[in-house]
Order: sequence, then structure tokens, then C-alpha cells
Amino acid sequence: MKANSINIKNKRASFDYEFIDTYTAGIVLTGTEIKSIRLGKASLVDTYCYFVQGELWVKNMHIAEYFYGSYNNHAARRERKLLLNKKELRNLQEAGKNPGFTIVPVRLFINEKGLAKLVIALAKGKKQYDKRESLKEKDDRREMDRMFKR
Repeated sequence: MKANSINIKNKRASFDYEFIDTYTAGIVLTGTEIKSIRLGKASLVDTYCYFVQGELWVKNMHIAEYFYGSYNNHAARRERKLLLNKKELRNLQEAGKNPGFTIVPVRLFINEKGLAKLVIALAKGKKQYDKRESLKEKDDRREMDRMFKR
């Protein structure tokens, strides 16, 4: 079987947030949703996670409608349930109650068994000066790489 190359990232999240802890969660999907993800037709822009009655849900994740789907096709931005064990859910719920902390999706991928997984992170929002600092570090790294390649 060929190596799966589906790896959809939320690049904005690493710029806006400082990741404290990461978890890998399963997602409850319909048939046309997993087919669209396998085609790479998904986006994590502006997504976030929240708790409802002890269950973790992801909101605003865009999975494009499957081209060959008929009346069975899914809604592109519906809310989807995330699957974690009870201990992980408890830890996330406790940490998420603290002010300034949120749960953001970081990466969507398909594992070796063919299941869609979502990497989520407990994150703390960065201040404006932190964002400027991370941009400066990125530029410095790029400049150093240029100097050594010559």
C-alpha cells in the first residue's frame, strides 16, 4: 500500500497561539467526508474546539462536498465530534476553563490504518509582541540558512 500524503495543516494557529500540549483525536465522519479528505479537500482555517456535555466538538472545519456524492452528500461546515479517551477529555476540559486558554486544531491527517485523525492543541494566545518576535526568529533562521548554503 502506498504511503498516504494527506497532511492538512492550520498554519495560522502556530502564529496566533503558543501550544502547551497536543493530542491526537479521531473524528466522527460520514462516507462522503472521508472521501473528500482523501482527495485533500479540507481546510482548518478559523476552526476551534469546544465542549458540550463532556464531549469535544470541532466547529467551522471545512470539508468540501464530495463531487460524486448524490443526495447523501454532507454539509461542508457541520460540527463534528472528536474522539478522545476520558482522561484526555477531563484534562482538556479542566485546562480549557482557565482564562486565555483554548483548544485549536493543528493538523488533519490519515493514519496508516486509513482513519482520519485530527491533532489538537491546548493553546494560549500570543500577544502582538510575541508574534513580532516569532517573525523575527523566522527571518533570522532563513538568513542563517542562506549564509551557510553559499
